[in-house]
Amino acid sequence: MAEGNCEVKVLGAWPSPFVMRPRIALNLKSVEYDFIVETMFPKSDLLLKSNPVHKKIPVLFHNDKPVCESTVIVQYIDEAFSSGPSILPSDPYDRSVHRFWATYVDDKWFPALMATVKAETPEAKATAFEQLKEGTILLEETFVKLSNGKPFFGGDKIGYVDIAFGSFLGWVRLSEKINNVKLLDEGISPSLVAWADKFCADESVKDVMPDTDELIEFFKIMMAKNKPSSST
Repeated sequence: MAEGNCEVKVLGAWPSPFVMRPRIALNLKSVEYDFIVETMFPKSDLLLKSNPVHKKIPVLFHNDKPVCESTVIVQYIDEAFSSGPSILPSDPYDRSVHRFWATYVDDKWFPALMATVKAETPEAKATAFEQLKEGTILLEETFVKLSNGKPFFGGDKIGYVDIAFGSFLGWVRLSEKINNVKLLDEGISPSLVAWADKFCADESVKDVMPDTDELIEFFKIMMAKNKPSSST
């Protein structure tokens, strides 16, 4: 978004799916913001001061006040900015359902996805793929229920679950390319395949979705850094 002085800033790094979330939400709301690049190695003083508990990105700054944790930030953006479409449903029960599935994506589905690229044995990798397949089928069923025949989990427009799940699509493509598989497949998740195409092509998303090859190079560097050094 626009450079220069801005009352809204996002502290983060381009490869992070969690950092994508507030950026997509701000784009949906047509809110201009400055993107502050966090190098992470070492973590900046700004990050440590603004998120002293978890020390993680992203951090949203609105009028210099920090808001932390990606899903909390998205909910804050939805409440703080009236411009653009609502991200969460207006009905309290529907809101709780969308929050539930966003939490499921973070706590269950994404760990299985990451296990498909981090697993060190064939057995662990097979287990990860099976868990991911089961979770994807469940999300396919959830999409059909929540979307009511419309393009997104949120209906006609990108909503809360779309942002939560869609922010991981770059990492889905990474796993597909590394493992030479299709994770979102017409055979088991046809609705999600169509949804993913629409999500990635949306104006609020396409400029912040990471390039697959660049993401793979970043992932290789991170894995090399985290690999224990062999003793001599």
